[in-house]
Amino acid sequence: MNSRKIVILGGGTAGWMAANLIAKSWCDKDIRISVIESPDIGIIGVGEGSTPQFKAFMDFIEVPESEWMPKCNATYKNGIRFVNWSTRPGFEQYFHPFPAQPDDYSAPAFFHNSFVRRKGVDLEGHPDPFFLATYLAEQAKAPIAAENFPFEINYGYHFDSAKLGLLLAEKAKAFGVEHIQTRVRDVRKDTDGAIAALVCDAGQEVSGDIFIDCSGFSSLLMQKHLQVGFESFSNNLFNDSAVVLPTEQGNVIASETLSVARKHGWSWHIPLTNRIGNGYVYSSKYCDKDQAETELRAALGLLDSDVEARHLNMKVGQVKEHWHKNCVAIGLSQGFIEPLEATALHIVQETVQSFIECYQEQNFSCKGKDKHNQMMSQRYQAIRDYIVAHYRVNSRTDTPYWRDNANNNQLSKSLFDVLNTWVQGKNLSDELDRQDIDKYYPSVSWHCLLAGYGIYPEQHQLVAASQAANKHDLNQIREYIRRCALNFADHRTQLAHFTD
Repeated sequence: MNSRKIVILGGGTAGWMAANLIAKSWCDKDIRISVIESPDIGIIGVGEGSTPQFKAFMDFIEVPESEWMPKCNATYKNGIRFVNWSTRPGFEQYFHPFPAQPDDYSAPAFFHNSFVRRKGVDLEGHPDPFFLATYLAEQAKAPIAAENFPFEINYGYHFDSAKLGLLLAEKAKAFGVEHIQTRVRDVRKDTDGAIAALVCDAGQEVSGDIFIDCSGFSSLLMQKHLQVGFESFSNNLFNDSAVVLPTEQGNVIASETLSVARKHGWSWHIPLTNRIGNGYVYSSKYCDKDQAETELRAALGLLDSDVEARHLNMKVGQVKEHWHKNCVAIGLSQGFIEPLEATALHIVQETVQSFIECYQEQNFSCKGKDKHNQMMSQRYQAIRDYIVAHYRVNSRTDTPYWRDNANNNQLSKSLFDVLNTWVQGKNLSDELDRQDIDKYYPSVSWHCLLAGYGIYPEQHQLVAASQAANKHDLNQIREYIRRCALNFADHRTQLAHFTD
């Protein structure tokens, strides 16, 4: 192949993730990579959390947890606890666990119970008793097993986004990535309308074959200069704003993200080693920024505090083309789905990996862009549907925000069919397989969501379980999970190993 030059506009977590993945993947190719980063643009860093795929990224670029986690004030994440999203008795909260190999024993009992309960039989249908990660989170344990417990455990992280961006920048530069600190003033295009060069301060031009837009919500290359349209998700994802406040870390470091439903949205509580990150994601249609900040401060006990709040605006949706001509959008420049399931870095990772695959498949040309666009558009739609389901099935009636979400019928056919399958008591796993969407969120995630909200017949409609229906011993499952958890250390104790 001929030499190729890839120019990434924007650093931050997205830009430096892209630089690392591309540099490591094509370390044996004649490909030069440059990251152009403005020195006066900060990192938004909404969420500060990840899914388990982030571990695969760090393993791929060969950065061990012992190196990066202490530098980024990082903690472990077993999953997400949802509080007050449902008002159904016994289902006011539930935990969305990351999968673990030991669940192969206990998860079938959950699937059976939830299926039979939807048929009107009184069995335990709440997801929490059936998963190891849920128990580890309840006990504030880290998801790192002792050596004599040889089972795969998936987990995510919480971290400081700004510190992570700096660390990834250093790793990328060690891979040979060029770091150019300057402002982009204009874009020069060729006769076909593709990008030929970025015009920077003092008239300096940076040319390239592929340009990757990591410029954030401004989407400087993709949306501004190439005029690629944007598909808004605002008709079924109402939230467009957030307010962020830190609080002090306590003696116990939680190993879960907490998502608490509020009057006009929800708040996150994310534990780092040095602080707790708190934010309130809300819709500006239902409350203003001052109301949102006051509500969050009251919940955190900070009404009289001088801790400064940070306000953010969110543009929820996706670009109509993720790869247009010779430009690929990655991160906030390609779209955003609110941080309810911490999918932002997951989408970055999947986008970069898709670009690498499609670009190389077509002999390092742009002929693979249609395949990439289809893959990414489907991924955005699938993640959107899973997030929308959280709002659509809520049972709160205390504010117009929640009532409007529950009555919102702007649903995709895919989501409509999933919800319809559940309420009709049919096999949900079969439906997810039919649609081929379990590759985005597996069956266990959908089951935890819908069962966790208590989407079942009312208690008075249930009949007592027969011996045949009640074929799993819940006490035995609880004891199994308890004994499995003996192989895991306290979260703070596990993190302390990094500084020993």
